[in-house]
Amino acid sequence: MKKLLQFSILLLGVVTFFAACKSSERSSATGWQFNDTKWGGFEKKDYEGQVTGPNLVLIEGGTFTMGMTEQNVTYDWNNLPRRVTVSSFYMDETEVSNHNYNEYLYWLDRVFGESYPEVLQNATPDTLVWRDELVFNEPFVETYLRHPAYDDYPVVGVTWTQANDYSAWRSERVNEMILVERGILNLNTEQKDEDNFNTKAYYAGQYQGDVRKNLKDLKTGGERPVRAADGILLPEYRLPSEAEWEYAALALIGNQASSKDERITDRRIYPWDGNTVRFQKRNRYQGQILANFKRSGGDYMGMAGKLNDNAHITSDVRKFVPNDFGLYAMGGNVSEWTGDIYRPLTSEDLRDVDSHDLNSYRGNRFQTLVLDEDGKPVEKDSLGRLRYRDVEDDEAATRDNYKRGQVHNYLDGDRESEVFYEFGVTTLISDKSRVVKGGSWADRAYWMSPGTRRYMEEDKSSRTVGFRCAMTRTGGPTGNEDSAGNTFKVKRKKVKRRFK
Repeated sequence: MKKLLQFSILLLGVVTFFAACKSSERSSATGWQFNDTKWGGFEKKDYEGQVTGPNLVLIEGGTFTMGMTEQNVTYDWNNLPRRVTVSSFYMDETEVSNHNYNEYLYWLDRVFGESYPEVLQNATPDTLVWRDELVFNEPFVETYLRHPAYDDYPVVGVTWTQANDYSAWRSERVNEMILVERGILNLNTEQKDEDNFNTKAYYAGQYQGDVRKNLKDLKTGGERPVRAADGILLPEYRLPSEAEWEYAALALIGNQASSKDERITDRRIYPWDGNTVRFQKRNRYQGQILANFKRSGGDYMGMAGKLNDNAHITSDVRKFVPNDFGLYAMGGNVSEWTGDIYRPLTSEDLRDVDSHDLNSYRGNRFQTLVLDEDGKPVEKDSLGRLRYRDVEDDEAATRDNYKRGQVHNYLDGDRESEVFYEFGVTTLISDKSRVVKGGSWADRAYWMSPGTRRYMEEDKSSRTVGFRCAMTRTGGPTGNEDSAGNTFKVKRKKVKRRFK
């Protein structure tokens, strides 16, 4: 009996010990407890994964053949097919609309309009892009951007620089919204000038905001603001790279034979199956146009009583059938800015190609924070943003993975290449030339092939060019993980096909 009692006490102690270990997670390296003030307060997050920002769709990455899928009728030979891989990322379901962009202009006027009116002026699209010598488009000059009839049409007349500025602003508003909805900050619509929410300034302690309740600080037992390491705030909205845009437009996931292998049943010329621009399945939509484009010379929308795409210029950003990633108008409506600098040569034509076939991109300009003598960021600028400077070549010279701070001309017009460009004399391609992808309402069907590419100077705009945003995916490529660590794929929404 005595031995049985001793065994019971020992067993109870063992159970209690393991229960205690289970209730407080410990380091696999040191055995110290996480998330415990008594053990120093080192935190291990119960991270549920990156949330999907407004209007975004997860694009599961993978390998694909980037380049021409159509006959090269222009004889540019500027996009030779090559195999690349794109990491998973998020992309806007739709092009940025006039209503989206007007929200941005309204905010700029409310926050900076009194002290810095030039900020609003610099952000305003050029409505004069609608003018032409031998057409009457003056009504669009007056109404297209502001009239509610065009609220859900894609914004045009926006330069590459303006599109980037919009993306940066959107990042801050979404992250501010997250902090408000999580009860960390109170909503503040009275922000003025430099006293406006900026994610990096907030992380650096240079923006406090109207605090409602900060997070518990396990190191001190008090409270603290959100940190980047908490995983609460989202990465930046940005323009997609050319590779990302082309991969998302093709949406070859829709032609995967099954979820158990890597076979693709059919290649694609357009963002949909088949070699025509009409709906081919046998139902009430059969034969209807799949995108907004110019069918032939002088034919923008067909005949009265039977309009083929029902759009003489642009159309509603959600009007036509989305592709197999759930993205609208990846062919037609407006061409779209991408992040890349344009070069007729692609990575397949360059030396050391193996190092450029994952997330291919031309346009890196490496920057670093401006720090004070104590190693802390200097005071933010008059618009509330932290100050950055370009990395100098001598700073990068000691590195193995890159040697210069600005690599726009890498192996193509720089000192490592044997190519020489003189803008305006021997070429019209400069370091301000940015890649434009996709066809527009004023283009023939050829340009709706995702492999086609054009360029425009980053400070120019057009009535046929708009944009959509992308965002980096942080974490697993297929989606978030559940509490058991099992990966599940994000289901693509079944979107009702709409024709108007």
